Amino acid sequence: MRSSNTAAGMKASMSPQAFWQSDERLNGHTGWFREVACPGVDRFETLMSSPDGQEAVARLAEAVSGEILEHAYWGGMRDRLPASQTDALAGSHPLRPTQPRPGERVIIEGHHNIALIRSGQNWEHTVGAERERYLGEVEPVLREGMAFLASSDGVGAGCLSNRYLRVLDDNFAPIARSYGLSWWQSLAHMEAWAEKHPTHLKIFGAFMGMLQAIASPPSLRLYHEVSVLQAGDAQFEYINCHASTGLLRLAT
Repeated sequence: MRSSNTAAGMKASMSPQAFWQSDERLNGHTGWFREVACPGVDRFETLMSSPDGQEAVARLAEAVSGEILEHAYWGGMRDRLPASQTDALAGSHPLRPTQPRPGERVIIEGHHNIALIRSGQNWEHTVGAERERYLGEVEPVLREGMAFLASSDGVGAGCLSNRYLRVLDDNFAPIARSYGLSWWQSLAHMEAWAEKHPTHLKIFGAFMGMLQAIASPPSLRLYHEVSVLQAGDAQFEYINCHASTGLLRLAT
């Protein structure tokens, strides 16, 4: 007799690629997607607010630099990208996908100089007035800004896709960390929103207000990762997904 766990065991033994390519992904009520970015080192930069705030790719580094000059001014993000010294990193129009249908795979190639940012927050070590200010005044307007970018108005500002995500522990319980993950038509669109748009200026103002209200250096840890990718260095694949998933929303 065949064990009842055989089917599950077969699925567990499948390679990730075989699992992804299986026609089973096209059936049922579950959507699957993957968004793959492979930037060159000259088109990637990461920044953190403190030496002990390493997150994501920065955790792979054997050491980090001290404080840098290319920080705390509009345009610093661009100056930290080595490729920007010889390239304007001008964006192009994204490829508009067809309207997705249930049971369908949609593959989208990233256009030249598509930009990606992951911007994270860690308030695990905050206490007292700082924690109260962050959760009561800063995080709510951050959430508003993330919601704007995820809306159709965000597309008009050049944000192709945005997700505001809460980090979970091994038991799937939320912890005191979050991050926004967004794709942009170009670095210039991202810069324009950060420098001029009311939603980001409101976030910036709330954060500066928190800093002025606390008497000691902040315990809030912040970081971001920014990539500007060449054509072919980003690929998006959506399987059985609804029309608002990721870059599929450009079809509408």
